[in-house]
Amino acid sequence: MSEKSLSSQLEEYLPRGMLKLVRDAGEKASELGLELYVVGGVVRDLLLGRANFDLDLVVEGDAVKLAQELAKESQARLTVHPHFGTAKLSYTSFSLDIATARRESYSHPGALPSIKSGSLTDDLCRRDFSINAMALCLAPQRFGELIDLYHGKDDLDNRLIRILHPNSFIDDATRILRGLRYEQRLGFKLEPKTDELLRRDAAMLDTISGDRLRHELELILKEDKPERVLKRAAELGVLTKLHPSLRGNGWLSNRFSHARQACKRTSPSPLYLCLLIYNLSEEENEQFLSRFNFQKRLAQAMRHTLQLKTKLHTLANPQLKPSDIYQLLRSYTTQAIQANVLAAESPVVSQHLQSYLARLRYVKPLLNGEDLKRMGVPQGTQMGAILDALHRAKLNGEVKTREEEERLVHILCYTL
Repeated sequence: MSEKSLSSQLEEYLPRGMLKLVRDAGEKASELGLELYVVGGVVRDLLLGRANFDLDLVVEGDAVKLAQELAKESQARLTVHPHFGTAKLSYTSFSLDIATARRESYSHPGALPSIKSGSLTDDLCRRDFSINAMALCLAPQRFGELIDLYHGKDDLDNRLIRILHPNSFIDDATRILRGLRYEQRLGFKLEPKTDELLRRDAAMLDTISGDRLRHELELILKEDKPERVLKRAAELGVLTKLHPSLRGNGWLSNRFSHARQACKRTSPSPLYLCLLIYNLSEEENEQFLSRFNFQKRLAQAMRHTLQLKTKLHTLANPQLKPSDIYQLLRSYTTQAIQANVLAAESPVVSQHLQSYLARLRYVKPLLNGEDLKRMGVPQGTQMGAILDALHRAKLNGEVKTREEEERLVHILCYTL
C-alpha cells in the first residue's frame, strides 16, 4: 500500500506556516484516534514540482470533530457541513478543506453519486485518475508516507493520464473533460486504454446536466492555454458532444492567443466564450445557451457577439464619422465588441471597433441637462434632441470647449 516517505519533500514544498499546521493536524488526529491524509492534486503537484497549496485533507473518522478541535487551538474560522462530513478551516492566507473518507456509488450513468463514509482505500477508489488518487499520511510516526494504490507515481513518471476502472467515464462523463484538461496542462498523454475508452464513451456527456458541463467548460477556460484542450477535444470527437457545430481549430487557437493579450488585467474567459461560439448561427447559439444555462450577463454578451457580427458590413466604410460608429455600437456589450475586433477580417472594421472601445464610448459633452435648463432650454423632447446633437458634435470634434458647446446650444435652440 505505501511506497515510500516523502516527508523531506513535503517539508521543503509547503510554506513554513502551512507545514506546521498539517503537522499539528496530524498529531491532533492521532490523539483522537483518527488517521489524516493529504490527498489529490497537492500530492500530484508535489511529485511534479508544481506549486499548489490548495490542501485537501481526508480523515478516516469524524472530519468535523477534528476540524472543531483544530479551530479551538488555532483561532481559524470554521465552516462545517455535517451532512457531508466536511469542514473548512480558513486562515489569514490560506484554507484547509477536511473531509471524512467516503465511498461512492452511481445509480445510473451521469447521476450524482450516493455517498457513505468509508476508508482511505474507498476514498482513493472514487477518484478520477491514477495521478489524482495518491495520498500522504500525516500521522506523526508515518509523516509523508506515500499511499499509491493505482501506481499514480509511475504514471507521473511516464507522463500518462489513466482512469482507475473501465466504467469510469460511464459513471461520470465529466471525467472526459477533466482528463483532457490535465493532459494538456501537464503535457501528458492519455494512456492507450484510457484513450480508447474515452472515445468509446464520449456520447456519455449527454447524461451530464448542463450546469455540470458548464462548470467543466469554465475550468477549461481558466487554463493557461485552453485552446489546446479544445483542439484535443475536437480531435477525439468530444467537442461536438457539447454542440455539433463547435470547432477547436487553428482559427480559434489564434483568436484565443490574441484574447489573452487583450485581457492582461482581466479574465479572458468571457471573451473566450464569445469567440468559441463565433461561427455558430444565432439559432445554434440559443441551443448552446439553453443547454449550458449561462448567467444572464454572459449569455447577453454571446448573443450580442453574433448580432454585431451580422452588422459588421456597416462598419466597413472608412469615411464613417465617429458619431456614426458610436451609434452603431453603443447598444452592444464590451465583450461582444472585443470578440468582433479579434474576429473581424477587415482592418477598417477592426479599426472602427477599436476606436469605439478605446475612445468614443468615453466621450461626453461638458454640458448636461442642468446646464441646459440654466440656459433656458425647457425639459422635454427639445432638450433631449439638443443633448443628442451636442454629443454627436463632441464625438466628431466639432466642439471642444465649454464656450463652443454653449454656442452650439444657442444655435440648436433655434433650429430644433
